[in-house]
Amino acid sequence: MKIIKTLLLSSIVLLSSCATIISGSRQTVEITSEPSSAKVYINEIDIGKTPVEKKLKRNQEYQLILKLDGYKPYETKLEKKFNAWYIGNVLIGGLIGLIIDPITGAMFKLNPEEIDGNLKSGTTLKTESGNIFLKISMEIDPNWKKIAQLEKSE
Repeated sequence: MKIIKTLLLSSIVLLSSCATIISGSRQTVEITSEPSSAKVYINEIDIGKTPVEKKLKRNQEYQLILKLDGYKPYETKLEKKFNAWYIGNVLIGGLIGLIIDPITGAMFKLNPEEIDGNLKSGTTLKTESGNIFLKISMEIDPNWKKIAQLEKSE
């Protein structure tokens, strides 16, 4: 009888913050572009050139901008959406999780902005194990003109 009580108490404590335990408070976002080497800015902060990977807090929204000479800047938002693992707190009775998951941000997941239910043109999205893989096809800027080419001196 004592073992059953211990197991029951342990399972309530361990499963009380479903989204925090399953998803964590941060989400990995991997960004690639075609062509590569585009500068990536998240909330106006330069985080490097594509391909790049960043762990972002789930409880915030982010402005994502890619820039590459000769191409139009690409802009989208990473929006926070409801994470279904949060419902586990209600089903299992994890009252602690109802409080912890919103504080840690685990009750959310990040997704690229959708326009009328579709991703922005040029965006390919893949999700795996809660991580986001974004591939952006940069659009050539027709107003950009190449005026010269540097040559290597001998």
